[in-house]
Amino acid sequence: MNTTPALEFTVDTLAVKLFDTRQILGQAAAHEAAEAIRGLLQKQQTVNIIFAAAPSQNEFLAGLASQPGIDWERINAFHMDEYVNLAEDAPQRFGNFLSDRLFSKVPLKAVYYLNGNTDPDAECNRYAELLQEYPTDIVCMGIGENCHIAFNDPHVAHFDDPVLVKKVGLDLTSRWQQVHDGCFATLSDVPEYALTLTIPALIKAPAIFCMVPAAHKAEAIHHTLTDEISEQYPSTILRQHGNATLFIDRESGARLAG
Repeated sequence: MNTTPALEFTVDTLAVKLFDTRQILGQAAAHEAAEAIRGLLQKQQTVNIIFAAAPSQNEFLAGLASQPGIDWERINAFHMDEYVNLAEDAPQRFGNFLSDRLFSKVPLKAVYYLNGNTDPDAECNRYAELLQEYPTDIVCMGIGENCHIAFNDPHVAHFDDPVLVKKVGLDLTSRWQQVHDGCFATLSDVPEYALTLTIPALIKAPAIFCMVPAAHKAEAIHHTLTDEISEQYPSTILRQHGNATLFIDRESGARLAG
């Protein structure tokens, strides 16, 4: 598969790569992330990676699992959010999603799961301590329909958040997105609360790979790349990161000029 971008450009410091299809996007992002992982493993004993759980990540996760030459036994995996009070075996739980698509397919050194079914304050503190003990090297993420990153919806997004992990109420756009993605049958099935890594917890990673395919993300990509950097559109913060790449396809990039 030819993974050459159809178009490359930069917005502020954010590198943007547009691909003809989401399949090519996923493979290209997986190849670039794998190169970054292998490079880090040559310089340090372990690598700490935060992953997003969403259908938008499917092609990327499948591609990453099949990349050659990665010593997974030296990699610690984290995930960036989790629903509150969703059944332990529910496939929609983000830990279960990632276990099915990546964590069970490669021999990771350790997987650190967020638990949404325990005391939220204690769990946020526990996970924040883990993030400090194992400083993040790479974040692999997406962008929501309302421009959220992780579950930092506009009404709870703070670029200078004082904590690394917090409990948030999900806005309607985020909850409807879970229905649009086919994760839940109806809005009433979607949990109203989640635990999420905050924006500083994500942005302080030295490298970010952001995969955003599909037509229903076109509006979010337009805001991300053309609006003022602000918490109204949380994903705009990526344009201030020194080493972030946004991978989009023809559909998600449809509202961009040219």
